[in-house]
Order: sequence, then structure tokens, then C-alpha cells
Amino acid sequence: MVALNKFLSSIFLAIVCATSGAFAAPFVPPSLKHATNRLRIVGRGLELDTFHPESTFETFGEGIDHPLSRRALTSSGVSIEDRAAAFIQSHLGVAKNAVAFRSGFSGEAADHAFLRQVIDGVPVANAVANVAFNKDDKVVAFGSSFIKPTSVPSATPSVTLDAAIAAAESALDGTFNSHPPTLEFLALQDGSVALTHVMQIQNEETGTWVEAFVDAHSGEVLSVVDFVTKASYRVLPINKEILTQGFEVLTDPQDTLCGVPTTLRVQFMTFASPLGWHSDGTTTTTTTAGNNVIAFKGTQSSVTSQSASGLVFNFVQDPTLAPTVQANLDAARVNAFYLSNTIHDYTYRYGFTEAAFNFQNNNMGKGGAGNDRVTISVQSSAGIDNADFSTPPDGQSGAMRMFLWDFTTPMRDGALENDIVTHENTHGITNRMTGGGTGRCLQTTEAGGMGEGWSDTMANWNEKNSSAVPDFVLGQYVIDDPAGIRSHPYSTSATTNPLRYSSLRTLTEVHDIGEVWANILHNVYAALVGAHGWSATAKTNPTGTEGNIVFLHLFLDALTLQPCNPTFITARSAWIQADVNRFGGANSCLLWNAFASRGLGTAAANHVDSSTVPAGC
Repeated sequence: MVALNKFLSSIFLAIVCATSGAFAAPFVPPSLKHATNRLRIVGRGLELDTFHPESTFETFGEGIDHPLSRRALTSSGVSIEDRAAAFIQSHLGVAKNAVAFRSGFSGEAADHAFLRQVIDGVPVANAVANVAFNKDDKVVAFGSSFIKPTSVPSATPSVTLDAAIAAAESALDGTFNSHPPTLEFLALQDGSVALTHVMQIQNEETGTWVEAFVDAHSGEVLSVVDFVTKASYRVLPINKEILTQGFEVLTDPQDTLCGVPTTLRVQFMTFASPLGWHSDGTTTTTTTAGNNVIAFKGTQSSVTSQSASGLVFNFVQDPTLAPTVQANLDAARVNAFYLSNTIHDYTYRYGFTEAAFNFQNNNMGKGGAGNDRVTISVQSSAGIDNADFSTPPDGQSGAMRMFLWDFTTPMRDGALENDIVTHENTHGITNRMTGGGTGRCLQTTEAGGMGEGWSDTMANWNEKNSSAVPDFVLGQYVIDDPAGIRSHPYSTSATTNPLRYSSLRTLTEVHDIGEVWANILHNVYAALVGAHGWSATAKTNPTGTEGNIVFLHLFLDALTLQPCNPTFITARSAWIQADVNRFGGANSCLLWNAFASRGLGTAAANHVDSSTVPAGC
């Protein structure tokens, strides 16, 4: 969710007590609960303090052996399922029947497995693990939120599924959407587990889309996973932020082999949309609907059709008229369609593929579930002055809703501000790539805040036009304010933007927390581009060595390495390990110094800054 997030002030009150001859106890900020909990207000005012066991995260540099390493060397190979399960059993000292494989894929720099804990044959919803192997078959990263429960109820429900669904629908003011329900244990904050019926509840009018956990013995709603993070085309090119910079007509921007010389096709073998943007291999359209994206207003039958034959979508937006007039509505749908497809295509080249749980109806046999293109509701009537993106598990469409903004007359359309559309698309990427396609692994306050930060960061990356790294302001068009909708511009200047790791002590709202993470990553980007330069072709050629290319590789690689519900500390460690996996650690010191410049040095912990870096840096 983009959210209007300007705040007037932050107040930090510290009370230091000391007695003669005694040291004061170290301050432990209440914000530490952000790593495990998040307050959700859902349905008819139901408040749930949702809990997620704290994740541990280890990285191993060049890698360590796993128990089946010798077998892999002496046989035709061992499956990633068996390798990952064997490592977890050995590393955590758990039985074979306590681990179940959920998903996995082979990436360019590492292979990834996502698993879950099992008790009495029933999976534990929020006790998960992820293991990464480098191409030498060594374990390079391991995240886990496995638990040792203090008590376990019967695995046989005493409340029927129908009764549980009725309870969830009543409490959450929504309707069961018929996605197959499951039976899972849920780890609770007191150390016990509860047996739960798990089902999806939706209310399209209010924009609610949650996964509900109903106690299978008491019928009480215990927790939720919230999926909502609140040919030629006349468009605003993706490297522009606001429409006052000027629309252009772009011809054939889709990422196919069309137009690529035969001599270069080896380089382009990972092309992202081989069917183009208007076909899923079965159905071909001349509208804003295709394999990756559909952009509409109201219902999915209300799309924009080509303005001329040959897939020409040329609609001139008139800023003096209401955004709802036909030409302006068509311009908005075309712009959102173009942007979302372009983001699909360039993130595909950097690793967000079918096997890595991306959004496509037809996955063409390349892995993943399919049938889940992004749906974009333009000028949605469900809200105003905002936008949101719902990310259910792989196999269900990501749903974006773009709202109108009423700060000006006439109102302005969020679908015509590129940084907002990019921000929302990125929620789908980070929620799918963290945790193996479940949509469950950015649910704590700190992880949710980082989700907002990654989304601002991708918008920032998109709109760079040179090696310069100017301050970045998000959301200035929709509110007609050059200061935008964040509290500070993202900047390398600590005067312009003073946010750093320790700022989390006083922040409780996810967009505020996201500003800290995005500002840290802005400084990481500046360091990489300063050291390696900038590529103008980064969106179509990820094989270069320039800093913006390195940055986006590490951005996406780290998502699959980090644990479920990461913290700033574990996410930073994932970036460092991602650099080892892909670039042999060539950027290790540069990354450490950039993170440390904003408090995330080697000794950073408990939202206390550290400027230290490893010896030799």
C-alpha cells in the first residue's frame, strides 16, 4: 500500500534511571515486538495481535556441506527436497517426519528450498524454513522459525469446517472465496500450538482479503494473514515519474525475441513475454488484457480496446478534465497495463520467473502454479487517496487497486503516477519471493515495513536516467506537492534525511518503518553506482557489471535468501550473502560500509545503531 504518510513530528521520550554505584539496565525498545507481532484490525473492528515465531538466519559465505553431499558427488544427484530436509534434520536436530517440503526452484546464483514444520502429520502454518544451496551444492543460507511447542492439542478437529467458515465470515465481515481450505497448527505466543481450520475470506467492497485461522476446537478466530498491502502505447515511460514529464508513444515495448538480431539471441534467451502482452497462448486480445496483466475499471470486462488496428493504444490525457472522462480513463488503463507488464518483464530477467512464483496465467511449463496474472482495478471506487496490492499464494492472481486522489481539482489518478504503480507491483514481488510463494512471510510489523521500503526503492530504481543519484521524492503528482507523501526525500545526505536503523525505536507504523529501509537502500544504491557506474540498458540486459544492475540482482536475490518475516538485520545479511553467491563477495566491503553509514553495522542489534564493519573494510 502506498499510503499518505506525512507526519508532523516524532516524539521520543526516554527515562533514564540510575542509582549510585550501579549501572542502568540497557534500554530495550518496545519496537522489538515488531519482529514477531502485528496488530490487525479486521472485519467489524476485531483486533488481533497476530504472532509469528521469531526467525533465525545464518549465512555461510562460500558454503558448508550438508549430510547428503557425499551422495550427490557419487550418484546421479539428490533432489533439492531431500538435500534441504536432510540439512534441517541435522542442523536443528529434528526427526524426518517433522519436516515437509513446500516449494523450491533453481535460480541463476543459488537453488532455493522452502519447507515447513510438521507435528503429528499436520503442518505448522507459521513455523517454516528456507535453505539456499550454491552451484557447488553447499549450503549458503538458512532461515528458520521452527518451534518446540509447550503443548499440542488433538489433531482431530472438534469444530466442523462449515462452522469454522461461518465464524470467520461473521467475525471478518466477508465471504469464504472457495479456495481449498486446509488444516494446520498455528504457533501461539505462549509457546503452545492450536489446531486451526484455514480458509480465505474476502469482501470486495471493503477490499478485505485475508487467510483466517479458526481454532478447530473452540471456533475462535485466532489470527489472519492479510494479503492486502494496502505493441504501441501512449504512456508515461517507466523511467519517468509524473505525467508532467510528458507522455510518449512506445512501439513494441514487450520483452520478446521480436526485433532481436539472431547474433544476439543467446543473450536474450530468458526473454520474459514470448507470447507478447496480449496473448496467453489460447486467447489473443486487442485490449488491456493478456498473459501477465489485465487493467480494467469496475469489472474485468471493462477494459480499454485499441484505438487503431495493429495494437495501437493512443489515448491523449487531458489534465483539465476529470479523470473519469473516457479518454482519461483509457489513458490510465493503458499506462497501468504498460507499466505492470514492463515490471513483469525486467524483473523476470533478474529472477522473478515462473518457477520463482511470478504472476502469469500461462507458465508455459516453466514451473510455478500459473493462472495468476495481475488484475488492476483502475479508478477503483473502494477507496481514495491511496492504492493497494493483494498477494495471495502462487496460483491466485495478485490484485492491484488504484484510487483517485482528491487533493486537486480536478482529481488526479494514481494510475498516471508511475512511482505509485511501481510501488504496488513491487508488493507482489516481495511477498511472493520471500518465503517461497506463500504470501505469508511479510506479516510482522518490521517485515511489513520493509515491504513498503522495497516498494519505494523499486520506484526509485526505475526512474534513474543517469549515474547521478539525486534525492528521490515519491507521490508528488497525486497531491500536487513537490515534497511528496513521505516524511523526507530519500537522500545520501544525513541532513536531508536523518533516518537510520535506530529510528525504528520510535516508529510503529509500517510506512514510517519502510521509509527507514528505503533510505538505507538508497545509500546502498548510491555506493554501488558510485563504484561501478550506471547502465542505460539495465532493464533489458542484466548481464552488465554496472552498479544499478548489481543492485537489482542483489535486491531480488536477497528476497529468496532471507527468512520468513525478516528484520533489518537478517535482510542486510541476505544482501551480503547474495553478493557472495553471485559476485564472489566482490562488493562485500562496499555493502557493509553503506549499511553501516545508516546504523546497520556488524554490531547493530535491538534497534541500536552500529557503524562498525568487518576487519579489512
